[in-house]
Amino acid sequence: MLAVFLKTLPFFALIGLGWLAARSRFFPPEGAAWLTRFVFFFALSAMLFRFAAGLDLGALFDGRFVMAYLTGSGLVWLVGLVLGRLRGLAVPEAAMEAQCCMIGNTGFLGVPMLVVLLGERAIGPVLMILTIDMLVFSTLITLIIHAARSGGLRLRAVLPVLRGIVSNPMILSMLAGLIWSSAQLPMPAPLDDFLTMLGSAATPGALFAIGASLAGLQLARLGAACWLGAAKLVLHPAAVAVTAILFGVGAFPAGVMVLAAALPVAGNVYILAQYFGVAQQRVSAAILISTAVSIVTIPLVMALIGQA
Repeated sequence: MLAVFLKTLPFFALIGLGWLAARSRFFPPEGAAWLTRFVFFFALSAMLFRFAAGLDLGALFDGRFVMAYLTGSGLVWLVGLVLGRLRGLAVPEAAMEAQCCMIGNTGFLGVPMLVVLLGERAIGPVLMILTIDMLVFSTLITLIIHAARSGGLRLRAVLPVLRGIVSNPMILSMLAGLIWSSAQLPMPAPLDDFLTMLGSAATPGALFAIGASLAGLQLARLGAACWLGAAKLVLHPAAVAVTAILFGVGAFPAGVMVLAAALPVAGNVYILAQYFGVAQQRVSAAILISTAVSIVTIPLVMALIGQA
């Protein structure tokens, strides 16, 4: 357990450094926003393109893996929604809590950390999870809130969602990489070096940006936030572990799936909460709590599933 903890510690140390820099005002809030933008549009996109360009569609898409992750994650999402409604929350608030229960920080934390810790075999499963989260669940929450507020789903609500998906740089970079791979185009050495150099900035940049963004979040509504953090760090990985077994997913991709599900609540859930003006305080606190606790829970999950 100690050895596994020491493997993951540098990643969380970078998050802590970003938090300390922003909390002390040495790194201003606008700096965190611009660093996040650099990582999102350039460094992480270069990393994802290079990863995808080395895959084929068969390596990325595994029907059993997709069904296992969708089923386990969907069940956790429904649990979050139902429990929110039973507590008297409106549909948008309950849906936002459901999102907290199963959307992990796969892009900024999962892609850099899991590929480094587990090796290149983890690239396909991690990219598949990232794609499902963005295409399925991020679309779902947006449509539900629009429908709840406008009394039904209208075309004018759907079109901005589709535009957002099409213009997402992570989706675009993965799609471009897969097209490159499918066309069996050679990767010129200067281009590969460029992508490697730019993509290498993704891991430290993303982790530092996570920490810097956490410094601006607030701890409030702790009861609800603790439940959401527990659902994300415990219920979600447990659910996908069960569905991975039921759907017969191979040991290694199942382990990647469980570890990805054990990631803390993603920062983009807070962006959605701010955009819609829904449950910002509890989402903010859930991100803070789950990120802090995951320093211990991620190594524990790695040890339990034998991926140390």
